Order: sequence, then C-alpha cells, then structure tokens
Amino acid sequence: MGGATHQSVSAVWIKANLAANKYGANMATNNLKAPAVALGTWAWGDSGETGNGYFGSSLNQAELKNVADNAHAAGFGLWDTAMVYGMGRSETVLGQVLKRFARSDYQLSTKFTPQAAGTGDDPVADMLEQSLSRLGTDYIDLYWIHNPADVARWTPHLIPLLKSGKVKHVGVSNHNLSEIEFANQILGEAGYRVEAIQNHYSLLYRASEHAGILDYCRKAGIPFFAYMVLEQGALSGKYNAENPLPRGSNRAETYNGMLPQLKTLTDKLASIGQQQGAAAPDVATAWAIAKGTTPIIGATRPNHVDGLVRACSITLSSDDIAELEGLADATGVNTRGWWEREMLV
Repeated sequence: MGGATHQSVSAVWIKANLAANKYGANMATNNLKAPAVALGTWAWGDSGETGNGYFGSSLNQAELKNVADNAHAAGFGLWDTAMVYGMGRSETVLGQVLKRFARSDYQLSTKFTPQAAGTGDDPVADMLEQSLSRLGTDYIDLYWIHNPADVARWTPHLIPLLKSGKVKHVGVSNHNLSEIEFANQILGEAGYRVEAIQNHYSLLYRASEHAGILDYCRKAGIPFFAYMVLEQGALSGKYNAENPLPRGSNRAETYNGMLPQLKTLTDKLASIGQQQGAAAPDVATAWAIAKGTTPIIGATRPNHVDGLVRACSITLSSDDIAELEGLADATGVNTRGWWEREMLV
C-alpha cells in the first residue's frame, strides 16, 4: 500500500467513522474500520528524568506539534493514549498538541485501566471524564478496557458510555481469547460488541497469533491493533551493544542485555529495507501490516511519521515473512511485559 493510497484510506476512515458516529450511533450497525497504522503516545507520558521513566525520553511540545503536523499531512488520524501513560501526562500533552486541528480531523483512542480505578460508584465513567478533560474533547472514538482484572465486573460499565455517545467504539486490550469472548458476550446482550483488540504483537512476541486471537479477529471481523511492534526501539536497528538504549530507563533494563541476540534479525530488517528505500523499523512495521494487524507505532520525532509512510509502501514476500519470523524465533528472547498475562491458557 503506497503513501498516497494510505492517505486516502485514512481520510475515508476518518470521514466515515466520525460523521456516522457523531451522535453516538449503535456500533452494532456502524462497525469500526481500522486504519493502516495508528500513532502511539506512550512515550509522551514519560517524565524524561533519568531513572524515572520507561523510555528515558526528553520530549518538548514544539517538537511534538511537528510530529502531529507531519501525521496530519500524511493522513494518519488515530492517536492512541491512556490515562496511565505518565498518569495523565500523555493525554494532557496530546490534547494540547491536537487542539489546533478540527476534531473531525483525528481520532482519539484511550483506556480505562482497572488497576488504577478509583473508589467511586462508577470508576469507569470517572476515569473517562478525567480523560475527556485532559484531552479537551467531549467524546472518545475508541475506548478500551486496558488490562483484564474482572471481565464480568468492568465490561458492563462500557454500555452506558456507548449509549451516552461519550464513547463511540469499545475494545479490550491485553485480554486472552476466553476473556475476549466473555466481553463480547456481555456487550452482545446489550446490542453492542467488542470492536477492537489491542495486544502486544511483534516479530519477537507473537503470543496472540499462537493463542488463536488473530484468527478469531479475522473470522469475527474485529480489527487487531498491535502495540510494541518495534519493542520500544530494540527492533529499530538503531541500538546495539556499543550504542545501547538510554541508560536509566526501564526499556534499557529490559532490552540492552538482549541486543547482541537481535543483531542478525535487525540486520535482515535493514537489508530488506535497503532494497525498498526504507529502514529496519519500517520493515518491522510493514511485517505487522502484512500479518493483517494495525500497528500502533510510537511517534516522538517528525521523521518517525516519514517512516510510517514508507512502511505502508513496502511489499514483503511470503519468503521475507518466513525468514524474518525464523530469525526472530532463533533469538530465543521473551519480551512479554511485566503487566502482560500469558495469552496461551
């Protein structure tokens, strides 16, 4: 899919979904259509202070505005965030950066995290209101139950939010297949459905594929959003034993020790990219697209958006995919996050 094609796909998706759902139409008759790529803002919540942040990033709002400008020009319209990304920092910065655009020009995806729930009568509605305030909007296009805690307890709280129009579509993140099916059953009894799944999925971590979740999504027509596709930069080819990830960050603790094992894979990603005028992270993203998912790619620099445009134009053969997956399996690493439960149950 070329850059121009992607732009038209994104534009059609934005127009169709936002116009149709402006007044809170029932999702059962107005299904979510996923874009080719979504923009992740996990790193936007990083404090940037050494030893006090997952990414060890130092971001400024002026540069993030340039990221948003590039994304807008390229036709990328869905921004994914969460209250727990910096405990509100990501949502706040994203809301400030996007406020100069018309609300109809972009989509907002954010999350209710049970582990951070308050003690009020309706913690889901309360967390949503806080997110709406920080993001400077009166509705969320895609609202997620972030991590499973008690599907029977939390899923029903989504229904009044859908009915109110404050939430247009709902999904579940980090849920295993039985939890997804249970959530779908609960929503189905009210005339709604799980409209999206968001799980960790990369060349190094394909648990959702092995557990049958991708097959379930294909059969049910549910978009699968893949996060950590680049494994926090470890698959970007930018980092190696001589040039490790930023020291003092959580991702450095997770990935720096395994960088030597990833070299053969990242070299292959770079080699394929070179043949198509692209770079290693573009190929890793293209792999996720080729697998039928919508990758959520963290964008903290304007040139990251240029990489997404390239990723959408890359063609991977079945041999390319098989070789990349074989090299990934051969690394022998496990990149499951500390917050993630096993998908295979």
